Amino acid sequence: MKEQGTSAYKTGIIFRICFLILIAMLPQTSCKVSYSFTGASISPDVKTIAIPYMINTASLIVPTLTRTLTDALKDYFTSQTSLQVVDKNGDLELTGNITGYAVSPVAIQGNETAAMNRLTITVNVKFINRKNTKQNFETTFSRYQDYPVADLNTVQDRLNAVITEQLVQDIFNKSVVNW
Repeated sequence: MKEQGTSAYKTGIIFRICFLILIAMLPQTSCKVSYSFTGASISPDVKTIAIPYMINTASLIVPTLTRTLTDALKDYFTSQTSLQVVDKNGDLELTGNITGYAVSPVAIQGNETAAMNRLTITVNVKFINRKNTKQNFETTFSRYQDYPVADLNTVQDRLNAVITEQLVQDIFNKSVVNW
């Protein structure tokens, strides 16, 4: 009988100690980072992002690509975070230029003609976090899509949309998903 009382006494003490430790940990919220379902981890003091239009410096220029890529970045950041897009001087800033837009053959047939071509889009991006400069970076992102030999004009819009979506995801992940 005495063993049961001692066991209950020990369990009660352990419970109280765990409870006190939990209570002591609650005030430790001064270094708060907000997480979202997208994996973005953005400090609560970061409220705005500036995303000016990308400059197209590629040797082959598609006139609509600048607007398409920039608008896709703005839309993605506003839909996946609580950040407000501003014209300039945001807490975060994402600038860049389209440095490459190239078509190359990838599958050569026996008669030395291409069976598949590859469209590659390359973007150089500079990210500035004015609240935490350790997160600043400048890097190049490149994505491609292969397509059967066809007139590029017939598949270009679809390929640009797919590649743009991939680039936006890569840029977003590098910028605010700090895993």
